[in-house]
Amino acid sequence: MIAGIGCRRGCSAEDILHALHVACADAGRRAAALAAPAFKADEPGLREASRLLGLPLILVDAAPLSAAQARCVTRSPRAERATGVASVAEGSALAAVGAGGRLLLPRVIGGAATCALAEKAPA
Repeated sequence: MIAGIGCRRGCSAEDILHALHVACADAGRRAAALAAPAFKADEPGLREASRLLGLPLILVDAAPLSAAQARCVTRSPRAERATGVASVAEGSALAAVGAGGRLLLPRVIGGAATCALAEKAPA
């Protein structure tokens, strides 16, 4: 299961961890990796959350993130104005799991971060 993360500029690792904890508790599952848009690669909070959890951080490029938007259930006009995509967390999770993946949990909000969960299609 992949946890897609959306966050405001300067978001703390604590806010990211909180959003992830809420999402994983709701789903009753643990994440195997974090996923975020490549344009957030320089966010220290993302790197710190990944390090603290011991989970890989998958950076999703713009094309797969855009392609995943059609499968997202939550849309934020604010996020779309700021980033060009209406669903950052859900789009990141879906893009990271690949074609045929499914959204397990729409985005949840935790402080300045959002988290959505997706999993690969069954083999």
